[in-house]
Amino acid sequence: MKKVVLITGASAGIGKATALDLIRAGHLVYGAARRVPNMDDIRDAGGHALPLDARRPADLERAVEAVIAEQGRIDVLINNAGTVLHGAAEDIPLDLARDQFEVNVFAPARLTQLVLPHMREQGSGTIVNVSSIGGEIALPLGCWYYATKHALEAYSDSLRMEVEPFGIDVVIIQPGIIRTGFEDHTARDLREISGTTAYARMAEAMAVRAESQLGENTPASDPGVVAAAIRQAVEAGKPETRYAVGYMADKLLELNRTLPDREFDELLTSAT
Repeated sequence: MKKVVLITGASAGIGKATALDLIRAGHLVYGAARRVPNMDDIRDAGGHALPLDARRPADLERAVEAVIAEQGRIDVLINNAGTVLHGAAEDIPLDLARDQFEVNVFAPARLTQLVLPHMREQGSGTIVNVSSIGGEIALPLGCWYYATKHALEAYSDSLRMEVEPFGIDVVIIQPGIIRTGFEDHTARDLREISGTTAYARMAEAMAVRAESQLGENTPASDPGVVAAAIRQAVEAGKPETRYAVGYMADKLLELNRTLPDREFDELLTSAT
């Protein structure tokens, strides 16, 4: 059945791949992002492009209002927009940490508040929150990103139980290592934030590793594998609550669930 979909962060990476995949599957897709010209291919494919800065509550409201005004309903909300920052917990200014939460947690939460009245009225809907394997595990020098994804997953679990009586599903997507431009600034951030602090040695080692894995050198999955999992959730009569997809996703999550904490810590720090 053709569904009306609103997806954030649709100008690149997982968001764009998902928007195009859902359009090809016959759904009516509204992509939303700051870089509107980067969504021309979504328009060309038959979708719609909306300007949206996840940090601006008015943008979130306008996006939902635009879809409702044109279609009268929203069947699927895909909260995909996100941001990442690397550096030691001691070094990262808290205003930057708050910004991570604003984009990765509070924007999805506000969009969810805006679409839920419409979904409850129609007696159906699906909210897809794009998390990460970092919603269950955490690596060094990325504490605030992992904190936001842990928060998003807890929020989603609670939300799922609240809205299930209204016929609304909540799905968590946990991508593993995916080939996108999402972490292109990792090395720069590490050096700027922690390159001259007590954590400089660790930061430089991770920065060098990040640089060596840019582009095609990364052992990673194509964003299309995540798009396929999201489409599966969108089209399922009763979707799974979690979809772990992409390179190393299942393996790392299983190790985290079975190894003692210190053994898992040693495994991760030896790899970074």
